[in-house]
Amino acid sequence: MKIHAPFAGIVHFLVTPGESVRTGQALASVEAVKLEAPVIAPGPGVVDALLVEDFQDVVGGEAVIEVKEA
Repeated sequence: MKIHAPFAGIVHFLVTPGESVRTGQALASVEAVKLEAPVIAPGPGVVDALLVEDFQDVVGGEAVIEVKEA
């Protein structure tokens, strides 16, 4: 499943490819003008890929992480 940025800003990853994640775990954060929001795992799985570079500007709704089922 692809995980998307909640709004436009700069993404910072908190996980790496191959890492197991649990439901509700923060995978990344997106920051824009002193507003920061976590990007949360909707279910358990393994991080398959980071789809953009760390600290890259993203647009709202852009896919940033791909997680596969464990």
